[in-house]
Amino acid sequence: MGNGPSRVAACLVFAVVAPEVVAAPAEQVAGLAPHRAVYDISLVEALPGAGISELTGRMVYELTGSECAGYTQKMRFVTSSTNQEGDVSITDLRTSTWENSTGDRFRFDNSQYRDQRRVEQTVGEAVRGKNPGGVRVELTKPKKRVLKIPAHVMFPVQHSRHMLELARKGETVFSVDLYDASERGEKVYSTSAYIAPRREPGFNKSLPPAENGEVLDELVSWPVALSYYEQGSEKEDALPVYEISFIFFENGVSRRLYIDYGNFSIRGELKNLTMLEPEQCKTTKKQ
Repeated sequence: MGNGPSRVAACLVFAVVAPEVVAAPAEQVAGLAPHRAVYDISLVEALPGAGISELTGRMVYELTGSECAGYTQKMRFVTSSTNQEGDVSITDLRTSTWENSTGDRFRFDNSQYRDQRRVEQTVGEAVRGKNPGGVRVELTKPKKRVLKIPAHVMFPVQHSRHMLELARKGETVFSVDLYDASERGEKVYSTSAYIAPRREPGFNKSLPPAENGEVLDELVSWPVALSYYEQGSEKEDALPVYEISFIFFENGVSRRLYIDYGNFSIRGELKNLTMLEPEQCKTTKKQ
């Protein structure tokens, strides 16, 4: 998913031609397979100051697109939580992002609802400049604003693709600054991932059964622990804002999610997996 809560590489060539639709080469989409995954969410632990005594929910994550069309991520994360006084609150987080495959453009539209009332919405676009350039973020909601962030910052799909590449090479540590449009689009996190040794094909069979989950049986995977820090903090001493751990399969599907927010932690168990077709690309053919 990589991870939660986000590219147009144009495949159109202009000439005196008629358009033809062709599938992207298989190797271009091998790293991130379009899919829809449904996870059941449960509370693992809550400290006394967390204000939570019970929590249940469901998360639906969907990745569509392809190398040429860019990648769209959609997530809906609904939880019902009960505090110590017995009051129940429903939180509904909905995100929709798009990135081009070169990591130059990132569009986002994120909303949060509480008890069926929208309390927050963040809409905007981040564009990576050239020579040398930074990243220009234009926010349209909650209010119009322009931000500049460093050029080395990665976007979410770009981050996942790079982490998979390092995992395949046997690398164990991946640290980078990440912009995912959280915190009203104004936040850049410093992240640090630890990638454990790969699990060989068949490891998925040891995990709890999930509908259509057997498509992962013949794939390799890696346990990953990903920590998010405030920028400027010293990671050796600072506590992360939150931590995520998961099993990351070579096609980009995640299982055995665990999210630690510090004062409470939750688990996400895969219940249903649907593999989707890559989005087709438009190219041209001379008549």
